[in-house]
Amino acid sequence: MTAKSKNPATATPGPKNEIDPERVAAVRVFNRFYTNQIGILREGLMDSNFPLAEARVLYELDARGETTAKALSQDLSLDPGYLSRILRDLGSQGLVDKHPAPDDRRKNILRLSPAGSQEFAGLEMLSRAANGKLLAPLSEADQIRLVAAMEQIRNLLAPNRDGSDRRRAFTLRGHRPGDLGKVIALHGRLYPEMFGWDHTFEALVATIAADFITNFDPDWECSWIAEVDGVFAGSAFVVKVDENVSKLRLMILDQKAQGLGLGRALLNACIQFAQSKGYKKMTLWTNDVQTAARALYATGGFVLVQAEPGHDFGVDLVAETWERQL
Repeated sequence: MTAKSKNPATATPGPKNEIDPERVAAVRVFNRFYTNQIGILREGLMDSNFPLAEARVLYELDARGETTAKALSQDLSLDPGYLSRILRDLGSQGLVDKHPAPDDRRKNILRLSPAGSQEFAGLEMLSRAANGKLLAPLSEADQIRLVAAMEQIRNLLAPNRDGSDRRRAFTLRGHRPGDLGKVIALHGRLYPEMFGWDHTFEALVATIAADFITNFDPDWECSWIAEVDGVFAGSAFVVKVDENVSKLRLMILDQKAQGLGLGRALLNACIQFAQSKGYKKMTLWTNDVQTAARALYATGGFVLVQAEPGHDFGVDLVAETWERQL
């Protein structure tokens, strides 16, 4: 099953000076909390000999191999005079080497000295240990949630240097504990909103999900959980009917994830899995009102083989069965 594709309403952002003050306050609260968590205000970053700015310059020099002060100033948004003082201090400690660029002797090339590389290696060990300590009290599931939330923050705030719209990234993975609840909840929310279906549909989805988990056979069946920027966005499942026939179930896509090619990716992943297991045919059940889903199935090689009018989920519907030879 899949939700009908429907473009979400497009909101026009207001002027920048109309940003909700409560949201600004919430960001400030988070910033104060997180800077305290990572000890950014202590004299030495992670109890090292380097304040944050110097540690970041060392990191960039190690990552880039060679660079210029101008590039560092632009990429790190550091005042050139302030950066010059940092580089001078690191140079006086024998941690940074500089030499004229071969194509322009007025420009200096910067790199870590051997002593600088050794110093940075120690700083990197401290950083890994400190971040490991931050994660240690959390369960594996909470660690995954935290990292996903951090990735979402980074993606939302990261500047796009070429000026084009940032295309959100999606991933597909197998189900984990808690995912089936999200699948049920998304069905229970979208179908009443889009088609006016009643609570009996959510009950049906819950039954299908429970049956999948109870009887899951990884040798013949699979699940695909879709995430966009680390947030749950949809699903699709392949269930065994017999050794020759598989069934596509619980395929749904959140409206917020439209336009990324995610529906096609979910469908293709299910078809490829079924083919790899030697199934000869894949079937699915849908309804006449799900026009976008039906179009997706048709372009994916499925054909309508049965249509039966009826009254389900509180409305009149035409239940449809589609098939695809594999």
